Amino acid sequence: MALSISSLFGREVLDSRGTPTLEVELQLSDGSRGRAMVPSGASKGEHEALELRDGDPKRYLGKGVLKAVRNIQDEVARILVGKSFADLKAVDHCLIQADGTDQKKKFGANTILGVSLAYAHALSASQKRELYWIFNEMMGLSSKDLSMPTPLMNILNGGVHANNGLEIQEFMIVPHGFESFSEALRAGTEVFHHLKNRLHDLHYSTAVGDEGGFAPNLESNEQAIELICEAITKAGYHLGKQISLALDVASSSFFNKEKVLYDFRWKGASSVNSQELIEFYESLRKKYPLVSIEDGLDENDWNGWAKLTQTLGKSTQLVGDDLFVTQKKYLEKGIREKVGNAILIKVNQVGSLSETMETMLLGKKHGYRSIVSHRSGETEDITIAHLAVGSGCGQIKTGSLSRGERTAKYNELLRIEEGALRRGTCIPFFRAFTA
Repeated sequence: MALSISSLFGREVLDSRGTPTLEVELQLSDGSRGRAMVPSGASKGEHEALELRDGDPKRYLGKGVLKAVRNIQDEVARILVGKSFADLKAVDHCLIQADGTDQKKKFGANTILGVSLAYAHALSASQKRELYWIFNEMMGLSSKDLSMPTPLMNILNGGVHANNGLEIQEFMIVPHGFESFSEALRAGTEVFHHLKNRLHDLHYSTAVGDEGGFAPNLESNEQAIELICEAITKAGYHLGKQISLALDVASSSFFNKEKVLYDFRWKGASSVNSQELIEFYESLRKKYPLVSIEDGLDENDWNGWAKLTQTLGKSTQLVGDDLFVTQKKYLEKGIREKVGNAILIKVNQVGSLSETMETMLLGKKHGYRSIVSHRSGETEDITIAHLAVGSGCGQIKTGSLSRGERTAKYNELLRIEEGALRRGTCIPFFRAFTA
């Protein structure tokens, strides 16, 4: 017999930027408890599910989440408490139906997601199994599908994650040429510290941005890439063979809708069109081992995305974040129009775990890679580490090698890898890119 939900509680806590977010605690009828926190983004796609905020300027500058807390403890509790559900999907479906709006505008996506996450943790506690097994089974997968993900590590910040004049939001390293996650993590960490030393020697700031990467005032995006390449070589690793590069351009953040141009500096110009921005990426791809480009064009520039995919899609992972916002209907459009070849997975963009997994499975069916991702406003919650392993998606983005809300995910992945070995099994390290 399915367990019932015996209690549900919400509270307002703080995320990594000191902004309020929602935490949910849920208890099942056997006494098992689950607790989870909801992340929040700074660079948001315009089609993301609604993040419910209070809007009261006298309290947390309008960003409080007491409305979401009240939703949890009033209407949502009345719907769920005392009832039994077959699985997590049934819980999510119940709340989505009760909300009844396209983008979860009644309860808020953060409200529904908080319950979804907490219920998953409660199931894990009740079954005395690692959370990644819960996700693995929910997706209809098997133990053969489990994998430790290749991390995409944001070690230098620009865009809206830093106030330093760089247009590109994330400059990432991808340590793919290793035998285990722990070795990949060690290599990435060593590169991070070599980059810090190099910036210090050049008298640049080594302060970090929202996601833990350095945020120096550099002259250009290419200078940032060159410094990272130097750090990789200085750390003793082979550029392209062991560690490659990835970018999150977040181009919607500098797309000028009035001019229909991108406010991006290249070849002496202060703005470029879609074709010129694609040519910029081509030039980088020829010069550097650049394996992944995220949000290379604006989320509504579908024609430009089609050209980008035709130009670089066979050689480069082209990731839709703002473009797809973890929602099936946008990914389905991408599949129809042959746009991109990978999707970034952010659970709060769609607002429930079951919908997140449905999107990932759709992508897998059509050959689109999935990259499980954090948000810039993160918490110490480690759910996404288990989602990456359980889904076997092979890649994770959770920031740089500093700040506790980022390292919490890396440390959990270390525990998962070690725990499997201790039990006499091995979860293979997924080499997302050919070493």
